[in-house]
Amino acid sequence: MLKTIIGRIRQGYRTVEFPSKTVSLPDRFRGFPVIDPGKCPNGCALCLKACPTGAITVGSAAKIDLGKCLFCGDCESACSYGFIRFGREYRMAASSRGALAVGEREYELARALEKQSLALFGRSIRLRQVSAGGCNGCEADVAVLNTVVFDLSRFGIQFVASPRHADGLLVTGPVTANMKDALLKTWEAVPAPKLVIAVGACAISGGPYAGNPEVHNGVEGILPVSLYVPGCPPHPLTILDGLLRMLGRLKKQ
Repeated sequence: MLKTIIGRIRQGYRTVEFPSKTVSLPDRFRGFPVIDPGKCPNGCALCLKACPTGAITVGSAAKIDLGKCLFCGDCESACSYGFIRFGREYRMAASSRGALAVGEREYELARALEKQSLALFGRSIRLRQVSAGGCNGCEADVAVLNTVVFDLSRFGIQFVASPRHADGLLVTGPVTANMKDALLKTWEAVPAPKLVIAVGACAISGGPYAGNPEVHNGVEGILPVSLYVPGCPPHPLTILDGLLRMLGRLKKQ
């Protein structure tokens, strides 16, 4: 017992003081992409050709669709001019599919739910996580939110085992053909009013599997989505930031 107490004292306070303090991110972290049009002198479109999901559009104005982006860095590596680079900004969740476009206008982060929904879910919300054919990358980063480091429950957000106890679904994966019925049945079991959160490129657009006849290119068009969290997989802080913005806990950019 004494060794356990000493060990706990040595560990100290392990929970991230989010959002009150600046968080440290790993060196390999790729965050919000930055486009510098002035650094594309000849329109070579090498970045476009390097993108495995067609997330980049080069025309009168270059755009990156974060709903399709895998944050693989291939576009950044292909461009020797620095036209596209990945920054350190982890805040990327949005309230609509169209808002996930980078480059054509100022990026709009997720907004709080409408007043009536905020009155119901603003203080606490219960979510049922559904892996609709995911690779376990997004699922792992969602699960990490329950650890002592992030301590999701301190914000009144919890995952539940039964959809009948949930206020909404958190969906990961491209929604494979054999998971669509399971997803719909889980949705039907959630009592109204309810919401859907799409986490990761697969859940938003199908990710690298988009266009395959065995997937439905994400949850869009199957269920109404209230929050889109881009990434492959998104960092736990990206997910947490999006959830708190949706619940009206964070309002600054």
